[in-house]
Amino acid sequence: MSNATCRSASGHDLTPLSPAEKTRLAADLSEEERRVILYQGTEPPFCGGLLKNKEIGTYHCRLCGLPLFRAQAKFESGSGWPSFFEPCDPAHIREIRDLSHGMIRTEIRCARCDGHLGHVFEDGPAPTGLRYCLNSLSLAFTAGE
Repeated sequence: MSNATCRSASGHDLTPLSPAEKTRLAADLSEEERRVILYQGTEPPFCGGLLKNKEIGTYHCRLCGLPLFRAQAKFESGSGWPSFFEPCDPAHIREIRDLSHGMIRTEIRCARCDGHLGHVFEDGPAPTGLRYCLNSLSLAFTAGE
């Protein structure tokens, strides 16, 4: 097994977490955060703590801390969940085809820890036309970054 570190273009470590490391980090999650992040749950719309956040800063993965989205890419989609038109580094997001609930969607997960973040849709604003629809519970916010 190689000890080589995989880095994104922005310089962040993307080496997948070991099962032991993921278990250690998950010990700090609430039951609801576990349901959303580890078991692909969804928080109710219009209830997330970061939905109305307007501060400048960076949204990180709640489980492993990887930077995911910048406040400058956040927009009001009316969907009831925090929405962004682009990630801070595309390599930080992993896309998975999701056929659950009788729909065809694209689930998004953290590229490092595989934590469930939400879904991405092709109905967002310019310049990307994408809407990354996130669960607040999947995110940690750091102001001023």
